[in-house]
This record gives sequence, structure tokens and C-alpha cells, in this order.
Amino acid sequence: VQLQASGGGLVQPGESLRLSCKASGDITIINVMGWYRQALGKARELVATWTRTATTDITKYADSVKGRFTISRDTAKNTVHLQMNNLKPEDTAVHYCAATRRRFSTGLIPNQNVFDNWGQGTQVTVSS
Repeated sequence: VQLQASGGGLVQPGESLRLSCKASGDITIINVMGWYRQALGKARELVATWTRTATTDITKYADSVKGRFTISRDTAKNTVHLQMNNLKPEDTAVHYCAATRRRFSTGLIPNQNVFDNWGQGTQVTVSS
């Protein structure tokens, strides 16, 4: 599986961006996709995950982005989007998408080490 992230940029506080992560290769094995971010000098942290289970899709968000960010999957285009609204300066970071074939029935992802595939990062800068 190869992942291609796009959509980053420079915006002012309160504005929006939509990141996209297009998957190619054997996409049928993907059960979880996620967005992580890494600010300068900080550790990479979870932003949001999308999990496919036997019965439904489950989305999870970091507390810092709940109510502002939405992760969604466009199955026809093999793409996961991250809609980011009301952006804040603290959202400034390189954002990475990731995918794994592992299954998590509750949608709870224990840590980022479970991801088998990572895309290149896309820079998001929020500044006035």
C-alpha cells in the first residue's frame, strides 16, 4: 500500500483546510487509516482515525481537535480526508496519514506503531 498525502498550506486562525490521503496498491487489506501530526520539537501525536469493522465504521479524535476536525473515507476514490475547521496556531505541524491491515473491533488504536504504511507529510501552518 502506498499513501499520498496532500492539501496542506498556510492559513489564518479560524480558517479551514482539507487534507487528503490517497491509497494505492492492495487497498482491500486496509482496515484502519489515521492522521497524525508532528509539530517542531515535539513527538508525533494522533489526530484522528477511521476504522472499518464487521458492522460499521468507527472514527476517533484527539481531544484537542474534537468538534473541529472530521475524518471521512471516500471509498470510490480510495481516499481518506481530514476536514479541519476553526484552525488554531497550535494545529501547526507536519501531518501524516497512515494505514494498517490490523483489525480493531472497537476502533481504539493502541499506538502509532500498529500502522504498516505511512505517507509523506504535508505541512499545515496556522498563523496570522
